[in-house]
Amino acid sequence: MSLLRKAGVGLLLALTSLAASALDHTHREWGTLLSRHVELAPDGKSSRVDYRGMAGDHVQLRSYLKSLSDVTESEYGQWPKAQRLAFLINAYNAWTVELVLSKYPDLKSIKDIGTLFQSPWKKKFIPLFGREVALDTIEHDMIRAPGAFDDPRIHTAVVCASIGCPMLRPDAFVADRLDEQLEDGMRRFLGDASRNRFDPATGKLMVSSIFDWYGADFEQGHQGFDSLQSTFARYADQLASAPSDRARIRQGNYRMVFLDYDWRLNDSARPRKP
Repeated sequence: MSLLRKAGVGLLLALTSLAASALDHTHREWGTLLSRHVELAPDGKSSRVDYRGMAGDHVQLRSYLKSLSDVTESEYGQWPKAQRLAFLINAYNAWTVELVLSKYPDLKSIKDIGTLFQSPWKKKFIPLFGREVALDTIEHDMIRAPGAFDDPRIHTAVVCASIGCPMLRPDAFVADRLDEQLEDGMRRFLGDASRNRFDPATGKLMVSSIFDWYGADFEQGHQGFDSLQSTFARYADQLASAPSDRARIRQGNYRMVFLDYDWRLNDSARPRKP
């Protein structure tokens, strides 16, 4: 084979590989599905998912998931940090929806998908970087890996398909808005009185169990978070409306209580509490 022909074949293979693995970093397909099937509460601080509608758009969801699976680990490693984190958050949330759809509509909680020996988050069903991984792999081994991203705000971004979870956003995470989206997620979650609230009569600051399970992530000094107390002080305006109550939260003048987690499916077909 001549050098010219070899060069041409090499170029063709390179272009074919690039075309096969090129990812739309706007995550347009996923964003379209979210805008179509995520329903915000009137106060904008929580959401429900129209899983029946998602099932009707299953072809589009699987097309998006394939675009994620087509990304190679070496390609991923060359992206800027914000692009990598947006990719992983969207991947976690989209594959969580896919997992729910595998058993929908006969599903009351994502935990029902698990077994006595394996939780749904340890189920290896996700083709990513050339191997089968679990949701836990994405969250704990990739997103929360020490030194990878070090941003505790991800705990209001990855969503476990439950009412107790932070809201699934009606838009995809994207690199150029990632910091804004993560901060917005924290503000909305901590402003939702069904999951985080201050009771001035008892002096209790009642917060989600997420802060119990992952409290250490908020104590490492990353992104300015060095303790749970300073975290709640930072979002005092979201946790209370009265200036005196906000002052108490900023001063740490409260007793922290972790609320029970609501594992019911965040399905829009389920009536909201009045």
